[in-house]
Amino acid sequence: MNASSNPAVQGVLQHAARRNIGLLAGCQAMQLSTNATLIAINGLAGLALASNKALATLPVSIWVVGGMLATLPASLYMKRVGRQRGLIHGSLIGIAGALVSAAAIGLHSFWLLCLGALLFGAQNAVGQYYRFAAADSAAPDFKSSAISLVLAGGLAGGILGPGTSRFAMDLLAPRFMGAYLALIAFALVAIALLRIARIPDPTVEERAATGRPMAEIAAQPKFIVAVLGGAIGYGVMYFLMTSAPIAMDFCGHPYGDAAFVVSWHVIAMFAPSFAAGALIKRFGVLGVMLAGALVNVASIGIALSGVGVAQFWWSLVLLGVGWNFLYIGGTTLLTETYRPEEKAKVQGANDFLIFAMMAVSSFSSGLIVTGAGWEAVNLSALPMIAALIAAIAWLALLGRRTALA
Repeated sequence: MNASSNPAVQGVLQHAARRNIGLLAGCQAMQLSTNATLIAINGLAGLALASNKALATLPVSIWVVGGMLATLPASLYMKRVGRQRGLIHGSLIGIAGALVSAAAIGLHSFWLLCLGALLFGAQNAVGQYYRFAAADSAAPDFKSSAISLVLAGGLAGGILGPGTSRFAMDLLAPRFMGAYLALIAFALVAIALLRIARIPDPTVEERAATGRPMAEIAAQPKFIVAVLGGAIGYGVMYFLMTSAPIAMDFCGHPYGDAAFVVSWHVIAMFAPSFAAGALIKRFGVLGVMLAGALVNVASIGIALSGVGVAQFWWSLVLLGVGWNFLYIGGTTLLTETYRPEEKAKVQGANDFLIFAMMAVSSFSSGLIVTGAGWEAVNLSALPMIAALIAAIAWLALLGRRTALA
C-alpha cells in the first residue's frame, strides 16, 4: 500500500498542515496589525512633517507603490531561497521600515518617512504570500480552506493594530515615534512563528524550470477571471473605503462615526474567512465569486440610498464581505492555473496587478469624492463590478460547454 494512502500517514500530514495554517494565520495577524497601524498613522505623520500639506498622504501612496514594485521580485526570490526564508526576510524589511520611520519622526524628515513607507510596502508585498504558503502546505481539496483560514488572521490584526497605535501614539516623543517602533514587535512575532513552521521548499526541478511562457498562462480563461476577481475586488474595496471617511466628513458626521464604520468594515473583510473555504467547496469557486460581486452591488445600492451613518455602515460592511469572497475565490482559482515551477511568476504577476489596481483606485477615489461627491464614487465603481460579473459568467459558460463536450 502506498504510504500516502495510509490513513495514519494522512492523519499526520493533515495535522502538520493544520499546524502550519495556524502559524501562518498568526503571521497574517501580525502583518495586518502592521497594515492597520500604518493606515491609521502614515497620513497623520505625513501631515505633521510635510512642509507642503498637499503632500501629506504621499507616504500612504508610496506604501502602496512599494508593494507593487516588490511583489514580483519577492515571489521570484522565494522561488530561489524558499518560502520560509523569504517570508522571514520580509519581516526583517519591516523592522528596517519601522526604524527608518521612527528616525524620520525624530529628525522631522518627511522624505525619510517616505523611504520608511517604501520599505513597509515591500514588507506588505512579501506578506501577501502567506496565503500562497498555506496553499503550498495543503492537500488539493483543502486549499480553499487553507487560504481562507490564514486570511482569517486579519481579523485579529484589525483589532491589534488600532489598539496598539492608540496606546503607542504618544508613548514616546515626538508623537508617532512609539507607534512606529511598536511595529517591530509584530515583525519579531512573525519571525518567531515562521521559524517553527514547516513550509515545503521548492524542489531542485521547480527552482530550475521556468515552465510555460507567461503569455500562454495569462491566456487561460481561469487566469483572466482569477486576476479580475482579486484586482477588481481590491480595487472597488479601496475605491470606496478610501473615500468613505472623506464623504462622511463632508456630510457632517464626526470622526468617531467614521472610525466606527471603518472598524466594522475591517471586521467584515476578514470574519467571512472562517466560512469562505466551506462555501467554495459547497457552491464552487465561481459561485462564491459571483456572490461577492453581487454583495458589492448591494453595498453600492445602500450607499446610493442615503448618507446617514447607518447607510455608510451597511455599505462598508457589505463591501468587506464582497472583498473577502472575491479575494479568496480569486486566489483559489489562481492556484488552478499554474504548474509548480510556474507559481512564482504567476503569483507575482497576479499580486502586481492587484497592487497596481489598489494604487490607481486609492488615488482616483480621492479626486472623485472631493470633486464630484460620494454618489459619483459609487456610480463609478459599478462598471468594474459589471465587467467582473460578465467574466465570471463567461468562464462558467465555458466550463459548462466543456462538460457537455
